[in-house]
Amino acid sequence: MTKFEAVIFDMDGVLLDTESMSDRTFVIAGKEYGLGNIDAAINECRGMNLPDTVAALRRHFGETFDAAAFLQRTSQLFHQLEESEGIGLMPHVQEALSYVKGKYRVALASSTRGATVRRQLEAAGLLSFFETFTTGDEVEHSKPHPEIYLRACQSLGLAPASCVAVEDSPNGVRSAAAAGLSVIMVPDRIAPDEALRSKCWQVAASLGDLLHIL
Repeated sequence: MTKFEAVIFDMDGVLLDTESMSDRTFVIAGKEYGLGNIDAAINECRGMNLPDTVAALRRHFGETFDAAAFLQRTSQLFHQLEESEGIGLMPHVQEALSYVKGKYRVALASSTRGATVRRQLEAAGLLSFFETFTTGDEVEHSKPHPEIYLRACQSLGLAPASCVAVEDSPNGVRSAAAAGLSVIMVPDRIAPDEALRSKCWQVAASLGDLLHIL
């Protein structure tokens, strides 16, 4: 088996339970805007950066849809939830990161903006686990394009084949696999079908499984 040198984590839905909060904001804003079939849009946008999310929303709701205003509203709602409820950790986060940090170099590849990534990880007490951060505002193409994982590997000075990605979403799995990383999927909101499983090295029930896989 390949000797891995680094583990690169996604953030939303892998480390932080932000996906459920984000879904709530889309549903609330969708009702305010009178949108139908918001669940399909949510799933397509999962793991995308801002420009690609705008494009996806316009595919769903029309080229004249004011996607920027809609996303500004979801962002406002998210901040309200973050302030009132806080952001929870996914199960076994501290245990898994401590274990991985003791054996590998650790980096982050998140489609979320860098300032938000650092703020949320700092609040969660997780910021110090990571050597490098590659974020959605640094790339032209978001997941499922491989750019973000290629850049994350470059930030470590490592070849993709020597790195493992930990992802929860189909877009994230496709991105990491296309970049040439081995992928551990820890499903959050979307269960993998056979086609997606074929792109994964491992599919784990939770981050706690990393202690046995890596």
